[in-house]
Amino acid sequence: METIQAPQAWELETGSAQVVVAVIDTGVDYTHPDLSANMWTNPGEVPGNGVDDDRNGVVDDFYGYDFANGDPDPRDDNVHGTHCAGTVGAVGDNGVGVAGVCWSVRIMALKFLGSDGSGNTSDAIACIHYAIANGADVMSNSWGGGESSRALEEAITAARAAGIVFVAAAGNSGDTRVHYPGAYPAALTVSATDRADALATFSSYGPAVDLAAPGVGIVSCALEHGYASLSGTSMATPHVAGLA
Repeated sequence: METIQAPQAWELETGSAQVVVAVIDTGVDYTHPDLSANMWTNPGEVPGNGVDDDRNGVVDDFYGYDFANGDPDPRDDNVHGTHCAGTVGAVGDNGVGVAGVCWSVRIMALKFLGSDGSGNTSDAIACIHYAIANGADVMSNSWGGGESSRALEEAITAARAAGIVFVAAAGNSGDTRVHYPGAYPAALTVSATDRADALATFSSYGPAVDLAAPGVGIVSCALEHGYASLSGTSMATPHVAGLA
């Protein structure tokens, strides 16, 4: 946080509960003590009643949705999504753990990656459309790979047309191969810097990249209400999503 001068920014602004950031990933541990107060909840849904109260096509989607398994519980079973969510918006100045870029924000948990970190493009697209329909302002996307997909690019373009900032990781190839979705023009694509504020050796880079953020040794929220240090453009991306 020192590298991006977050403490100086916090003297002016610490975020807003009116801003919704959709974390599209492996899910989020929405019970984590550093995240629970900042989780988005669906105002039109009554949790656990088995009814699609808001008639949006999915039932009991109170914190978001698990499109990987087709159920309303987007709880993380990997760690990746929870770690990214913590960087975006772990509660600040609460005497617990870490502080996110935004001390106050609403994190929408959208899961399309399984416990092994893999997922289907169609489920990622479903997450994007859900986020658009449910009022997201920013989407944080620390995932990528595979071939170009017209349907995925169209979903991202639709998000941008709706005024949503779609932030994506460049990838960890260590060369100019920027991964999809970061390679799409409508994405705000992020490389990773190291502790010396230089490009991290693993980070993808090149013309498709828009900016860089810290991505080495990032401490954030983990499963079982813990914390972990991880590295990658995945860790850089939520810094930008939080700032957006």
